[in-house]
Amino acid sequence: MKIEVTRDVFRLAQVFTISRGSRTEAKVLTVRLSDGVHQGWGECVPYARYDETLESVETEIVGLPCEITRTALMDLLPAGAARNAVDCALWDLEAKRAGKRVWELAGLPEPRPEITAYTLSLDTPEAMQAQAAKNAHRPLLKIKLGTPDDMQRLEAVRAGAPGAKIIVDANEGWSAEVYADLAPHLVRLGVALVEQPLPAGQDDALIGMERPVPVCADESCHDRSSLPKLKGKYDVVNIKLDKTGGLTEALELRRAALAEGYDIMVGCMVGSSLAMAPATLVAQGALVTDLDGPLLLAEDRETPLVFDAAGVHPPSASLWG
Repeated sequence: MKIEVTRDVFRLAQVFTISRGSRTEAKVLTVRLSDGVHQGWGECVPYARYDETLESVETEIVGLPCEITRTALMDLLPAGAARNAVDCALWDLEAKRAGKRVWELAGLPEPRPEITAYTLSLDTPEAMQAQAAKNAHRPLLKIKLGTPDDMQRLEAVRAGAPGAKIIVDANEGWSAEVYADLAPHLVRLGVALVEQPLPAGQDDALIGMERPVPVCADESCHDRSSLPKLKGKYDVVNIKLDKTGGLTEALELRRAALAEGYDIMVGCMVGSSLAMAPATLVAQGALVTDLDGPLLLAEDRETPLVFDAAGVHPPSASLWG
C-alpha cells in the first residue's frame, strides 16, 4: 500500500481569532492511501497547543509501515493529528474496498444532518455584536472568549443575536475566580454551555464548584484515558478527531463517556470538509455539534459537505466514507 502526504492551505473567509492568536488560513495535512485499485483519504490539522507542527506530524505519518491496519495504528502512533488522518484514510479505503459506507462498516445507524454551532471570532465587543447580528438567523452561536473583557463581549453578542442559543469557549483563558464571578451572568444571558473555562492542568479547581451552566472538557479530554481525571469537574466532553487520533478512538470515547454519564459535544479544528466528514458520524445525537470549519473557509474541497437549515449533512461517498 502506498502512503502519500501533502500539505494543503485553505484561505479563511475572514481573520479568525481566539485567545491564543489569529490566523488567516487553515494549514492541513492530507493523507492518501492507495492499494493500486482503491484510494482512501483523510485530513488532520496539527495543533501547536499539543506541540504539533506540519513537519512533525508529516514525519510520524511517512514513518509508518506500508501495510498498516487500523488495529496496528493504535499501537504505532499516539492519539493526535497524525493518527487521525491515517485512521480516517483507512476507514475510507475499507469502505471503498467493501462497496459500503463507513457507517455500515462501523455498525452505526444511517447518519442524519445535525444542527451545528457557528463560531464568532474573538474581537472587540462592537465587532462581535456586528458578527452576531449578521448571524442571528443561525440557531446556535459559539463565542470565543478568554480575556479580561469577556463580559462586554458576551453582552454585545446577546444584544446582536437575542434569539440565538449561545455556547461559550474560554479556551483555558479564565481562572477559577473569574469563572465563579462570570457564572451567574452566563445564566442571566442564557448561555447553554461553557467550554474549558480553566487551563487543563488547573481544572481541579472545578471540583465542588457550582456549575449552573454545563461545563465541557475540551483540552482536558483527549481519548478514553482522559475520562478518570474528569470526574466531578465536567458535565460534557468535547470529542475532536485530531485529539482522539481518529474515528476509531472517537467512537470508543463516545461510548465510554456516555456510559459514565457525560453528555457529548463533537468539535473540530479549522479544517476542510474532509476533516469534518468522519466527525459527522460521531456527532449523531450529540448534545452539541460544532463542525463549522468549512463555514469559516473561503475555499473548500471539490465535493464539500452540505450545510443548510437542517444543519451539517453527512458526507457523500465522493467526499469520504
